[in-house]
Amino acid sequence: MRPRMCYDDAAWEKSEEISEAWIAQFSDLDILRELGRFLVRHHEPDKPDSFDFLRKRSSAIIRLPQPGAIMFPEEKVRNEIAVMRYILDQTSIPAPFVIDWGTKKDSPLELGPFIIMEFMDHHTNMYDVLNMPGRSRAYRGILDPNFDEDELQRLYGELAHILLQLSQHSLLHIGSLSQVDDFTWEVAHRPLSMPMNELIRLGSLPQACLPSLDTTFDTASSYFESLAELHIAHLMNQRNDAVDSADDCRRKFVARYLFRKLAREQKLTERWASFENGPFKLWCDDFRPGNVLLNKDSKIAAVVDWEFTYAAPIEFSYAPPW
Repeated sequence: MRPRMCYDDAAWEKSEEISEAWIAQFSDLDILRELGRFLVRHHEPDKPDSFDFLRKRSSAIIRLPQPGAIMFPEEKVRNEIAVMRYILDQTSIPAPFVIDWGTKKDSPLELGPFIIMEFMDHHTNMYDVLNMPGRSRAYRGILDPNFDEDELQRLYGELAHILLQLSQHSLLHIGSLSQVDDFTWEVAHRPLSMPMNELIRLGSLPQACLPSLDTTFDTASSYFESLAELHIAHLMNQRNDAVDSADDCRRKFVARYLFRKLAREQKLTERWASFENGPFKLWCDDFRPGNVLLNKDSKIAAVVDWEFTYAAPIEFSYAPPW
């Protein structure tokens, strides 16, 4: 009996097929040239010969959501743009400057919604620095047991400083940011999270089960109840690999309904009851060492990949980082 519910292997295989087919098209030089010309036109129109897709360093890069991996590409891009601009304006966290962005219809060959952003010069990332030397990328990383403790404390201290900055900004609702004007942001959309994306991609969950696009939450307990409903819907909708036996199914069914009961009775938020109605804090589902870029002195050069960032209950920020 597995302690957690596994994802649908058939759905996983299908999503990987879609991703691999999309990536394969970039072996076509004509597509790469069109992508390069588009980047130059939007970033350096006075330098028509400055693009070289083989170079590792550049002044700007273009990012496109990968079909099969990202289930809400337009929403993902819109959210990431708002968050990156908010972080650059409201914190000292080093993040890429957004030069331009657009929808799938605006992109070269309609490859997908895009972001053109500043290239952040770096030497490596924190994941590779901390990982056990020689460990294959096919396996999850393991902290190098011989890593210098003083250096580890310094790096973790820098990560803690970033988390602290994110937790210092108060927002009125739970949800994703929207930019109102150059200096104003508001929480106006559903809190699109990485688990939500994965439930659709790998858990066979119909998109209609998610909160609607303009849904935000005013209380922590209402958000937890919404998450409980998603877990129940996941168990009911996943086609393969959800349960091992009748007993396993009953156990998972009961666990999900108990979780919803606790959420409805506000038992999950008792410890932080004074924050039931906010303020809420910025939380990034994908904040991890692999997205922290380091320079040659092993200092943080940039933090990237902010797409699954939203205003969340204060418990998310105040719990120990994974």
